[in-house]
Amino acid sequence: MILEGVVTNVAAFGAFVDIGVHQDGLVHISHLADVFVKDPRDVVKTGQMVKVKVMEVDVPRSRIALSMKSNPELGEKTVNKVAATAKHKVPAPAKTQPAAQGAMADALARAFKK
Repeated sequence: MILEGVVTNVAAFGAFVDIGVHQDGLVHISHLADVFVKDPRDVVKTGQMVKVKVMEVDVPRSRIALSMKSNPELGEKTVNKVAATAKHKVPAPAKTQPAAQGAMADALARAFKK
């Protein structure tokens, strides 16, 4: 499932994204882009809206694994761009938080309420 979310925190190992359920999901550094990422801060910033794919939901440990890599099964050929120079500009942070949509988002919300 592909959702829109807001980056809530950036760490050395990846980024946490609020996708509208009780628990933030983690985009591991290896899933931030289709190319090698040395520093997650080169790709995402706190408050930035991103599109993520839900890879795994671990309800007992309250963990959601997400990916920002392009999605070949949907025919998307877009590549997340990594900063090539220090002049790389990241879009301004979003001021509103998106609401999760769809049956999968509702199921995730119900699972984490238990």
